[in-house]
Amino acid sequence: MTRTAPRGFDFLDGAWAVRNRRLAGFLDPDSGWEEFDGHTTGRLFRDGRAHVDEIVFPTKGFSGLTLRLYEPETDEWTLNWSNSRTGRLEPPVRGRFGPDGTGEFFGDDHYAGRPVRVRFRWSGIGPGTARWEQAFAPAGTDRWVVNWVMEFSRERS
Repeated sequence: MTRTAPRGFDFLDGAWAVRNRRLAGFLDPDSGWEEFDGHTTGRLFRDGRAHVDEIVFPTKGFSGLTLRLYEPETDEWTLNWSNSRTGRLEPPVRGRFGPDGTGEFFGDDHYAGRPVRVRFRWSGIGPGTARWEQAFAPAGTDRWVVNWVMEFSRERS
């Protein structure tokens, strides 16, 4: 097994501007996209084996908090999300970065009362850019619908 870098989220440390593109209906590819800006600030802990960030969406009236933790015994990361609207910690997604630098993370959740599989994908990671996308698939299918894309650009200090 190729082990993932325990410092896999080092790239996300610091301040970023975030351009969001989100489907109105997370399982309906024809529901139309909305675009809006956000900004996030992240910080590393535990020698890079933990990362926390807060993302703020000024025009949407909410923010989110993500806690990312590396588990050496499974060689995986868990990504744990909470938004300010509910205050709840949502079910985590779990996965790792591959040799090409792309990270894929999967979990189970519910959307509009229906069970769904969730996939987060991190790609295009460089010194000043990164891309995150979220996709849902109705439970029992492999019909993934990409429903949220974030394009990150490093903010200059």
